[in-house]
Amino acid sequence: MLQVSKVISLGAGLAPVLVKRAATVELDWDVRQKSRFDATDSLGRQLGVFLPRGTLVRGGDVLVAEDGSMVKVIAAPQAVLRITACTSHGSPFDLTRAAYHLGNRHVPIELKPDHLKIEPDHVLADMLRSMHLIVNAVEEAFEPEGGAYSSGGHGHGHNHDHDHGNHEHSDAPATEVAAAPAPHVHGPDCNHGHDHEHHDHAHEAKPVAIQIHKHKPHSH
Repeated sequence: MLQVSKVISLGAGLAPVLVKRAATVELDWDVRQKSRFDATDSLGRQLGVFLPRGTLVRGGDVLVAEDGSMVKVIAAPQAVLRITACTSHGSPFDLTRAAYHLGNRHVPIELKPDHLKIEPDHVLADMLRSMHLIVNAVEEAFEPEGGAYSSGGHGHGHNHDHDHGNHEHSDAPATEVAAAPAPHVHGPDCNHGHDHEHHDHAHEAKPVAIQIHKHKPHSH
C-alpha cells in the first residue's frame, strides 16, 4: 500500500501538465471529509491516506504519495438534493431562508448562487417544499461548506490564542498591566477612604521633613 500524507489544495503551485498526467481517484463526500481512509487510484494502486486531523479533501486537490507521485482527487457524483427557487411562487431570497434553516439544523450544505445542495433527507425535502422551493433528487458532486468544522477554522482559533499570548509579552500591554495598579487610577472610585488616607500620609511626611530641617539651623 502506498502511503499518502500530504495534500495540495487544488494543485496550487504545480505545473498544469504534471496535474494532467497524474493518476486520479474518485471519492464521494463521505470519504473526503475523513483524514484517514483507503482508496484505489486509476492506476490500480492501493492508497493509505493519513492527513492531519480535520483535513477536508476537495475535488481538484492533489494527493502526494511517499514516492513523490501525485494523485488528483475527483469529487465522485453521489445522491444529493438540488434545491432551487420557484420563479412562480417565490423569489431567490427563499434560498437564503432555506440556508438559514438548514444551517440551524447543522446540515452540510453546498452553496451556489442559484441553488443549494444537501444530502438526501425526506423530512428536510418536505420542509423545503413547504417553503415554496423546488427540490430534485440528482446524482452530482457534493462540496459542502467547511465552516468552523474545517481545519482552517480550528487553526484560526489556535492562531488567535498565540497572537493573544504574544500581545501579553509585548511592550504595550505590559505597560497597561503595570500602570493599572501603580497609580491607583481605579482606587478613588472603588475605595475613597483608603486612597485619600494614603495621600494624606504622603502630604504629612513632607511638611515634617521640612520642619525638621528648618528647626535644625535655628537650634545651632
